[in-house]
Amino acid sequence: MTGGLLSATVGDLVASDMRTADVFERHGIDFCCGGRQTLGDACRRASADPEAVMRELDALPVDEVPDEDASGWTLDRLIGHIVSVHHAYVRESLPRLDGWIAKLVAVHGARHPELPSVASAFRRLRAELEQHLVKEEQILFPYVRELVRLSDKACCAPRSPFGSVENPIRMMEREHRDAGDELSAIREMTCGFRAPSDGCTTYNVCMAELAAFERDLHRHIHLENNILFPRAIALERRPNA
Repeated sequence: MTGGLLSATVGDLVASDMRTADVFERHGIDFCCGGRQTLGDACRRASADPEAVMRELDALPVDEVPDEDASGWTLDRLIGHIVSVHHAYVRESLPRLDGWIAKLVAVHGARHPELPSVASAFRRLRAELEQHLVKEEQILFPYVRELVRLSDKACCAPRSPFGSVENPIRMMEREHRDAGDELSAIREMTCGFRAPSDGCTTYNVCMAELAAFERDLHRHIHLENNILFPRAIALERRPNA
């Protein structure tokens, strides 16, 4: 790592080495929805010390093989990974977390008045994400797969009810930001997903699961915003597309 990375985008840095995501998360740097900003700009927005961030990036072992570079995957493989890993995780986690939070409200709500607001924010998040996954799987992803199929045959782009692929992508990116905002609000209300001293086992487990859900969502959105979507747009713009 070098100081020149301050001019690289955080999305590109994470795409080339997923280990950097842990560094950015520790410093509150948004690498998913904010993946197109340079590392220098991202540090300023997060009020993070760029020298401290660079030291941690420089400390990543150069002889350690990082996670496979998803930017080199085919679009079909990338979509398959997003659906089978991240979409599946979201669908499995949402009802479980919803149930735990409802239990916390019932048992601890009187002593922790922020919990009803946490529950409301999570219900909004759940409704948004459940609809979001359907739109991606039934509309956007099939169109991108068709773009790939026709590009292999040097054909024109497939017809779509939404015009350019950029239109649904803009909608998906807006929904990503909305989901991130809801999770950020929950993080703030729960003091960083920390259970209080009088919290029960369910409280502790729920907070740990919310933190894990946020980490997965950051990586999920990163794969879409910073790798899948730009490549789909570029593919549609090709002369033979």
